[in-house]
Amino acid sequence: MGGNRAANHKLLSGQQVRRSLGEGGSASASVESSKAFEATKREGIRLMTLNIAHGRGLSPYQGFHSAKSIERNLSRIAHLLRRFDADIVALQEVDEDSHWNKRIHLLNVLQAAAGYEHSYLGVHNRRVGRLPLAYGNGLLSKFSIRRAEAQAFGQAVLGEKGFLWAELETGQGILPVINLHLDFRSRLRRIEQVERLIAFLEAKHFTRDMKPHFSPIICGDFNSRQGKRSDAVRHLFRYLLENLDYRLFPQKKNRTFPSIFPTHAIDFLFIPPSYEVILCEVPRTFVSDHRPVLLELKLPAS
Repeated sequence: MGGNRAANHKLLSGQQVRRSLGEGGSASASVESSKAFEATKREGIRLMTLNIAHGRGLSPYQGFHSAKSIERNLSRIAHLLRRFDADIVALQEVDEDSHWNKRIHLLNVLQAAAGYEHSYLGVHNRRVGRLPLAYGNGLLSKFSIRRAEAQAFGQAVLGEKGFLWAELETGQGILPVINLHLDFRSRLRRIEQVERLIAFLEAKHFTRDMKPHFSPIICGDFNSRQGKRSDAVRHLFRYLLENLDYRLFPQKKNRTFPSIFPTHAIDFLFIPPSYEVILCEVPRTFVSDHRPVLLELKLPAS
């Protein structure tokens, strides 16, 4: 979600967390087997979206942790990334240089630990001074990143949200991916942020050098449930349905937040109609207060 939203939910005792993770909370114990993906031979491109909660794991606030504890949590996330082996990973709440997680560059650590060749971090919240903050949305990719840019929705020095646009060279053509994070406090603000995204999309029918591309995949933490008719997910969905018959994943009953006992689905992927979705799953993992959404698809023939 954003900020320290985990504090709005009943906190689990240390014993409950250890029981959920397995004693010691090891990297392997925090990622359960995904039978569907492990039983299926890979046929297409695999994507994942995950809010990593500033690397704090299941804790309500990243500032409570030592550098060693943050690094341990990052090791669990890297284990998850290696286990599911997504070609494209969209991450939210990724710090570049923030005091509250000991100024560790989270994306650099995950890129090295999980073995991704390409990465991009779009910082949409930056504060300088004695207690600096710099965080946003990150992308890890096995495909080269042809071009990327990031946009913040506003200028707040704490809790600002935004999105990144990346053009990936897949071998079949240029695949654009949008990774976004919407506001968690205000429904009106989420609608305004989606309107900003829609205006951006209207101008993106071609790349900067006027080369056409595949229709974009849009994913991230929407901080909004699919069923709410007047909130951000439905607002964006209506726009995409008017222009292209996009599909929304995961389907209903696949909840993503909070990860221990999920009650809401707020993390989604919008997929164009010409893409063949092979499989979509929400793995039961405990590396963050969110569960990841994992999806495999085939791009249309050129």
